[in-house]
Amino acid sequence: MKIRKYFDPEMELMEREELEALQFHKLKLQMRRCYRNSGFYLEKFKKAGIKPEDIRSLSDVTHLPFVAKDELREEQQAHPHFGRFTVAPPDAWAELRPSPGTTGPPVNTIWSHEDVKNIARWTARTMWTFGVRPGDIIQNGFGYGIWVAGISIHYASRELGCFVIPVGSTKSERQIDYFINPGSTVLICTPTYALNIAEQLKLKRIPPGKIPLRIGCFGGEVGAEVPATRKKIEEGLGIEAYDCYGLTEIGPIIATECSHKAGIHWIEDHLLVEVIDPDTMNPCEPGELGVLVITHLTKEATPMIRFWTGDLARLDKKKCRCGRTHARSPGGIVGRLNDRINCGGIYLFPSQVEDVVRGIDHLSDEFSIELTTDPKSGEERCALIVECLKEKEIPKASSQLKERLRNAYQVTPDIRFVPSGTLKRPVFRAKRVVDKRKKVF
Repeated sequence: MKIRKYFDPEMELMEREELEALQFHKLKLQMRRCYRNSGFYLEKFKKAGIKPEDIRSLSDVTHLPFVAKDELREEQQAHPHFGRFTVAPPDAWAELRPSPGTTGPPVNTIWSHEDVKNIARWTARTMWTFGVRPGDIIQNGFGYGIWVAGISIHYASRELGCFVIPVGSTKSERQIDYFINPGSTVLICTPTYALNIAEQLKLKRIPPGKIPLRIGCFGGEVGAEVPATRKKIEEGLGIEAYDCYGLTEIGPIIATECSHKAGIHWIEDHLLVEVIDPDTMNPCEPGELGVLVITHLTKEATPMIRFWTGDLARLDKKKCRCGRTHARSPGGIVGRLNDRINCGGIYLFPSQVEDVVRGIDHLSDEFSIELTTDPKSGEERCALIVECLKEKEIPKASSQLKERLRNAYQVTPDIRFVPSGTLKRPVFRAKRVVDKRKKVF
């Protein structure tokens, strides 16, 4: 039987003008719902002097105020437990999906029964985009429980007619067992975890070519589109590696790469995606780096209108070589605005350091960036801590590291070498920056 190329060709190949007309129609409906049913949005829109009828074109969305995560926390504290941005009535609710709460109290978002159907369907489409097909054995290494990614992959696997192994982020040895029996063909997890599994595979002396794994998709953190990281994952697991992106407040797996690996494709029939200059707060020009701002077009229970993600990316609305017309973000997510490191007056992202470190053969995959305050001058210092696989190679590795950082990013941080195996091997997500700067109150 011939397998179709696109999951939903009518939607994925829609002409740009027609797609934007559909987005505008859905935006107007969403605005009316929020204005009518949400005290939170009613107050925000009135304060901004905006009514739903004032939105006369898609570009008018820039007149609407942003929604920040801290604002949602404050709203839920003032109006427990779900705040007033819950638009659908309780009898429509299906699931509670709070954020992990790593930077503060969790933000409670809700999926309605219709939201669950939409999320399962769009996640299936994104999985089809990077190559999943009926009959695949999907090893789901994303955590289950409250985190949205694991359960959405599970629902989508069923939608696609696949066999799913809900292993979650358990020990890497167990992951390897399932590569062999029943023989997973697709791995989905964080890039950090994929590298951890690849390292264990090597220690067990199992050649990647001896397992049936063929593709993997990796998200939950920056990394899968970092060239050196992608190369290590692909060589370590013997697969084609793809990037994906999602966040709790908006939805799991809302963008993935296609076979051309030319950026993550957005599901624009469900979302309106903007890239905003954080300095001017105006829309960026095509290809310019800015903060992702996302609006729900179809979310029923807890829709977000112009949600400020804090994640930095670019936007390209030109048709991809794969034929899909929905906008892409080439290079994926570069990092978070708050994760920028001031290194000698030049801003640097951990993902940029990652690409340099993992591109040097004498270094391990692990590294740490330490921020301190000079006790004498009070100046901020940035140090890069790396592992050299062989002590005798330190001079050569040091020279390569300094040269590549200087040539690529014009930075020369302090470099400290530690013995191989010293740095912690993260199982799930990596925390690269250690902030030891003296706090000023």
